[in-house]
Amino acid sequence: MSKHETGLQQLFLELGLNRIAAVLDDELGRAAADATPVTDLLQRLLSLEYDARMERRAERRIKEAKMPDRKLLADFDFDFQKNIDKRQIMELATLEFAKRKQGLVFAGNSGTGKSHIAKALLLIGCRQNHRCRYVTATGMLKELLAGRADNSLDQKLKIFLAPEILLIDEVGFDRLEQHDAANACLFHKVIDGRYCKGSTIITTNIDFKQLGDYLGDPVITTATVDRMIHHSIIISIEGPSWRLHESRRLNSAK
Repeated sequence: MSKHETGLQQLFLELGLNRIAAVLDDELGRAAADATPVTDLLQRLLSLEYDARMERRAERRIKEAKMPDRKLLADFDFDFQKNIDKRQIMELATLEFAKRKQGLVFAGNSGTGKSHIAKALLLIGCRQNHRCRYVTATGMLKELLAGRADNSLDQKLKIFLAPEILLIDEVGFDRLEQHDAANACLFHKVIDGRYCKGSTIITTNIDFKQLGDYLGDPVITTATVDRMIHHSIIISIEGPSWRLHESRRLNSAK
């Protein structure tokens, strides 16, 4: 690398163009060998820097979303879960529902792929620079109950009201706290606060009629469900459990 190239690299580093600085030597060598026009070289360098910045930004969004894992729609077995309309899911992957501030409700038995699809959509949202957040229903209620106890409820609520896309996973799975009527009030505050203001994705293994028992107050829950299903896309998955299928396949192979 010449002294001139070293000086250019240092300038790029000082300007925060780290990706360009990292590839400058190789790209200049390739451009010289191929007689690449200066404008084409500049465009390639800037494109590499842009792609690197978009990837870093997506990583920040994913980290902020508190996602426990990264699910991809490409890994979902639509052939196994035949009653899911793949075309509908691919349409959801465009995130037009988020632009319309619509909600999504995935309902069905455990192991049918509700969380996989929901997490995959949330990951797409992060990569498209939407402010996203993942939380289980139990985790959210615990945080809100703690906020009520230490007078930080307003701050805790902002965590779940601010995201453009909020995924509340596993509604109905953990019933340890179902007898506390405060659950229904706090859950309602989130749903009502996001109503037509952001997209809320919910996965649940219980019927809407059972939600009142789960949250501890059927009266408040009626109002909550009304907001959950209005202006929302509801997808019911009534199929076999993928986890059970995999377990049987693996044991059979052994």
